Amino acid sequence: MKRKLFVAFLVIAFVALLCHNSQPTRAQSRTPANDSEMLGKAIEYFQSGKFHEALLLFANLDKRYKLNPRFRAFLAVCYYYDWNDEKTCEYLDSLIPQLEPFAPHERSIYYYINAESHFNLKQYEKAIGYYEQMVNVCYNNEKSDAFYRLGYCHLFNNDSIAAYDYFNSALAYYKQFRNFESDKPRVAQIEKMIKGLTPDKHVLQEEQLMVRDTIKGRIINDINLSDIYEHQMLIEVDE
Repeated sequence: MKRKLFVAFLVIAFVALLCHNSQPTRAQSRTPANDSEMLGKAIEYFQSGKFHEALLLFANLDKRYKLNPRFRAFLAVCYYYDWNDEKTCEYLDSLIPQLEPFAPHERSIYYYINAESHFNLKQYEKAIGYYEQMVNVCYNNEKSDAFYRLGYCHLFNNDSIAAYDYFNSALAYYKQFRNFESDKPRVAQIEKMIKGLTPDKHVLQEEQLMVRDTIKGRIINDINLSDIYEHQMLIEVDE
């Protein structure tokens, strides 16, 4: 019920802002009310984890309007779950400097998503920067994932000393904060990596690194929609 009331309030606010700031042009076949409904539906899809469906609606709106930073960040999340790493990076590389007013843990989600996308694109230097930003603001039970990836970033950059240190940090954080049955295969993998990283030999174990489920389930709970009106206008229409 609260979610429905919030979406209804969001739609009303959207219509008010849109009507206040512009008049529809002949090129616009949809009305402000139609677009507000589309936005409300996109948010509902996003909140329920239907990221592909949300992406289609957010992207449609983003073509006609200048969405505010938070909604563009939502769109980047949708691209991430749609396996479009190029688009994810395109949005978040430019958006992240604008996200400072957001809560630290919400920002940690965007840092992590952007880092993962750069990692999958083999852009390890860029990935390192965003993983490090994520570590500064995320919870302790999430740092292990970032340290694990940082280990691989440095390994792929031929810095076995830094890789060794990060894998050891990942192992410590997994054991202290993520002592779950589901994490045991990764812990075993890290232990093998550490043993292989000796001064004269380092062995890169084969593993499927490109995953999308690490942060699944966090997105909806950790992105705060209640303060959405505190960060600029909902939508600004391009003149």
